[in-house]
Amino acid sequence: MAVTNTAVSDQKVTRRGLFRRLAGARTVEAVRPPGALPERRFLDACSGCGDCADACPTGVIVMASGVPEVNFSKAGCEFCGACADACRPGAIRPATEAAPGPAWTHGIEIGAGCLSAAGVVCRVCGEQCEAGAIRFGLSVGGRSSPELVTDLCTGCGACVGPCPAGAVAVTFAA
Repeated sequence: MAVTNTAVSDQKVTRRGLFRRLAGARTVEAVRPPGALPERRFLDACSGCGDCADACPTGVIVMASGVPEVNFSKAGCEFCGACADACRPGAIRPATEAAPGPAWTHGIEIGAGCLSAAGVVCRVCGEQCEAGAIRFGLSVGGRSSPELVTDLCTGCGACVGPCPAGAVAVTFAA
């Protein structure tokens, strides 16, 4: 699946962003619905009708600049396929027609702003993760720290919105 990044020239450069880029990861600015064609083909095929957003039961698909993108601020994707079923132009393919492999090429990253790093007990991200990709191991001082098991992460984004510190971000490899 194609995941786009907006132009960097118009954005403020932060230390976190710099270190992410140096580490080979970029913050995702626009995630397309699961099953979306590769980005250029998706943009060519998408009519901007919004039927996929209307069909999304969790409301994670929103229309932005005339095309659908996924916004994890309120919920995660359930991979139900309703968006693909509603897509008349075929810009989003049903799971049975999509290329083998994961629905998306992005993952998540838990940043330094995590409350656990400050000694505050918080396990919200792990509680939201149905795949069990976020686990908590004990650290020095008896506090628990989130550990991401990338092989289990589906990229559903259910952990992003509930994080009270905004420390969970969607990323993809450069």
